[in-house]
Amino acid sequence: MRTSIEPASIAMLDQHDPLRSKRDAFLLPEGVIYLDGNSLGPVPKAALRELKIAAEQEWGEDLIRSWNKAGWFDLPGTLGDRIARLIGAAPGETVITDTASINIYKALHAGLNLRPDRSAVVAEGSGFPTDIYMIEGVASVRPDMRIRLEGVDGPRIEDLIDDDVAVVLVNHVDYRTGMLRDMAALTGRIHEAGAIAIWDLCHSAGVLKVDLNANGADFAVGCTYKYLNGGPGAPAFVFAATRHHGKLSQPLTGWWGHASPFAFDRSFRPGHGIRPMLCGTQPILSMRALAGALEVWEDVELDQVREKSLRLTDLFIALVEEGCGSFGVTVAVPHERTARGSQVSLRHPHGYEIMQALIDKGVIGDFRSPDFMRFGFAPLYLSYTDVYVAASILYDILADGTWRASRFANRATVT
Repeated sequence: MRTSIEPASIAMLDQHDPLRSKRDAFLLPEGVIYLDGNSLGPVPKAALRELKIAAEQEWGEDLIRSWNKAGWFDLPGTLGDRIARLIGAAPGETVITDTASINIYKALHAGLNLRPDRSAVVAEGSGFPTDIYMIEGVASVRPDMRIRLEGVDGPRIEDLIDDDVAVVLVNHVDYRTGMLRDMAALTGRIHEAGAIAIWDLCHSAGVLKVDLNANGADFAVGCTYKYLNGGPGAPAFVFAATRHHGKLSQPLTGWWGHASPFAFDRSFRPGHGIRPMLCGTQPILSMRALAGALEVWEDVELDQVREKSLRLTDLFIALVEEGCGSFGVTVAVPHERTARGSQVSLRHPHGYEIMQALIDKGVIGDFRSPDFMRFGFAPLYLSYTDVYVAASILYDILADGTWRASRFANRATVT
C-alpha cells in the first residue's frame, strides 16, 4: 500500500508513546493485531493472577470464610469505587453487579419512579438492541408508558424531549458507527425538560475521559469486558448520582440490596446509598478477575489515553481513505475528533467477507449488520505500527480479492 504516511514517522510515534509500556500488562497472541477490544478486551496478566488466587486459595482453602476474610461480600462497592475514577463518579455512586442489560432495566425503573407524573421514555432507534429490548420489557409492566425512538418518531433525540418525558436512555458511543454524543449538551437538554438522563457507557468506559458528575448524569450503566478487559461475561456496573440516593427504587429487590442482608427480614428494606441497585449474589470469580484487570488503570492518565485514541483513529482513517477508498470502502465514523469514540467503522457491501479475510490474516475486528466492519482502538496495548500493518493488510485483501473466497461468506453465529 502506497500512502503519503511514511513508516519512519509511525516508528517515531511508537518511540514517544507514553503508554507503550502498558502493552506488557496483557497476554497478546503472536502474529495477531487485536482490534476488537470494543467487543472483548484481551486478558491482563494481573487478572489471571487474581483469578488463580481466588480459585485456589480463597475458594479452595478458605472456603466460605472468604466472604469475610477476602472481602468477597464488599466487592460490588470496592470495585465500583475503582471504576468511579474512570467515569467521573464519586465514591459510593457506582457498584459492580449483574449485566448491562439488567442494570439498564433497573435504571429505567429507578428513573421512571423519580418522575411518576410522566409517561414517556426516549431512546435511539439505532442504539444497541438490548437497550430497546429492556425498554420494551419495562413497558410490558407499565401499561401507561410510551416509547419514543430517534429515527422513528423524530430525526433527533433532542426533538423528542418534552414535559411528558420521564427518562432518556442514550448511548455515549454508537456501537455501529463509533459516533460520540456530547454528554454535557444532551444531559443539559434532558434536565431542561425535567427528565432523567441515563447514559450507556459500554463503548466509552476505558477509552474516553468520561465525567458523569461534571456533566450532570443521573444514572449510567456499562460493561467491563470491553475496554476494561474484565473477561468474557464480566459483571457490569451501574452508577446513580448521590442526589438520588435515598429515593432509589427498582423492582428487582434481591437480598443484596437489603439494608441488612443477614437479618433475613421477611420484607424488603432498601439499603443505604446505591445499595438498592444491587439484586442477588454476585459472581465472585469474575469479580476477582476484574479486580486484577483494574490494576492496569491505577497509574494511567485518561487524558493520555484519549489523545492516543484519537491519534490511532486519525491514522487508521487516513490510511484507509488514501489507500483503500478506490475499493468501495467508506468511513462511517465522524472525522471530527470531538464526535468520535475510539472505534472506526468502515462500510462495504461485502463487509462480512472482508472482515473474515482480515481475521484469517491475523487482524481481528468484527462485523455488525448490515455492512459495518468495526475496529476498536484500545490505547493501552495497541501501537501505531499495529495500525499501519492492519491497514496494509486490508489493502492487500481488497487489491487481490482474497475476500472473495467462498469460505469467507459462511456466517458464524457470532459476527
